[in-house]
Amino acid sequence: MKLETIKIAFYDTKPYDMDFFDRENRNWNFKFKYFKEHLSPDTAMMSKGFDAVCIFVNDVVNKEVVEILHENGVKLIILRCAGYNNVDLQAVFGKIHVVRVPAYSPYAVAEHAVVLMLTLNRKVHRAYYRVRDNNFSISGLLGFDMHGKTAGLVGTGKIGQCAGRILAGFGMKILAYDRYQDEAFIKAIGTEYCELDRLYRESDIITLHCPLTPETQHMINAESIDKMKKGVMLINSSRGSLIDTAALIEGLKSGKIGSAGLDVYEEESEYFFEDKSDAVIKDDILARLLSFNNVIVTSHQAFFTGEALTNIASTSLENAVEFFENRPLKNEICYYCNAGTSKPCPKKAENLPRCF
Repeated sequence: MKLETIKIAFYDTKPYDMDFFDRENRNWNFKFKYFKEHLSPDTAMMSKGFDAVCIFVNDVVNKEVVEILHENGVKLIILRCAGYNNVDLQAVFGKIHVVRVPAYSPYAVAEHAVVLMLTLNRKVHRAYYRVRDNNFSISGLLGFDMHGKTAGLVGTGKIGQCAGRILAGFGMKILAYDRYQDEAFIKAIGTEYCELDRLYRESDIITLHCPLTPETQHMINAESIDKMKKGVMLINSSRGSLIDTAALIEGLKSGKIGSAGLDVYEEESEYFFEDKSDAVIKDDILARLLSFNNVIVTSHQAFFTGEALTNIASTSLENAVEFFENRPLKNEICYYCNAGTSKPCPKKAENLPRCF
C-alpha cells in the first residue's frame, strides 16, 4: 500500500496532538482524521474505513472494541504512549497488531517527579497563594534538606534511572528496587538494589517508576504503607493503579504519609486531560485527595514537553510506516512477549520479525 492512501483515525485528540502529528506527517502524508472522543465500545464504530487507529492512555481496547475494530478492517493499533495496560493483549492477538512508543522523553517524566518532590518539600504551592494574598509569613512552610536523605527508587528503567541520577546529584542516598537489575546504573551512581521492605522502611521519599502489571497493581497499599517511615513523601508519575488510593488517604489522615505528589490517579479517565472547571467532581476519592494541602495532583502532564511530543509523533508514525511497508515491527506489543505469559510467542519462536 502507498503510505499516502493509508487512513489513520485518532481518538482522544487534543490540539497539541494535531499540531505535532501534522508537523511530523509532512514526511509521510498519511490521511488523518481526528476525533475528540475516547475509543470505547460506543465509539469504535467510528473506525470504519480506516486502516489504523491511534490512541492514548485513557482509550479502551477491550474484547468488544477489538471485535468492532477487526470487523471494520482496522489492521493496526498505534499507542502514542509507552504503557499498554488499557489494551487486552489476549483479545487482540492474531487479529490486529499493536505498536507503542517505548521511550519519548525519560527526562521529562523524571524531571516532573522531582518537581513534585521539591514543591511538596518547600511548600511552593502554598507559598504561591499566600503572597498573592499579600501574606508574606513563612510559618508552616518549613521544609528539609534533601541532601543526605534517602530516596527509594521503585523501577530502574530509563525514567527511573534519570530520576536516580538527578536525586544522586542532590546528594541523596538512593535505594533501588527492580525485578530486572541494571548493575551498570547502580555502579554509576554509587548505590545498591534492595528488597521492597527495606526500601519502604528506610526511605524518606519513595518515587514510583515501574509499569502497571498484575504484580504491581496496588503495590502501595495499607500493608506496604504500614512498613514506611512516618512522614514519608510518596511520588507517583507512572500509573495510578500502582497505589490503592483509599489506603493512601488513610495514610495521609494518620500522618504516616507526610505528603504525596501524584501525576496519575486510578480512576483518572473521566477527568484527566479534560476541562472540568464548571463541573462538580463526583468522584469522592479524588475530591478527598484534592482537599489535602500536603497533596499535589497534576493531570498526567509529566510527559508534556515539546521534545516528548515530537518523539511521540515521530515514533508513532515510524511504527505505522514499518507496518504498512511490511518491515519488522521493533515496537510491537504481543500477548506472549509482553503480558508475562509462560508460553512462548509462536512466531518469535520461529525467529520471525512479527508476532503473528
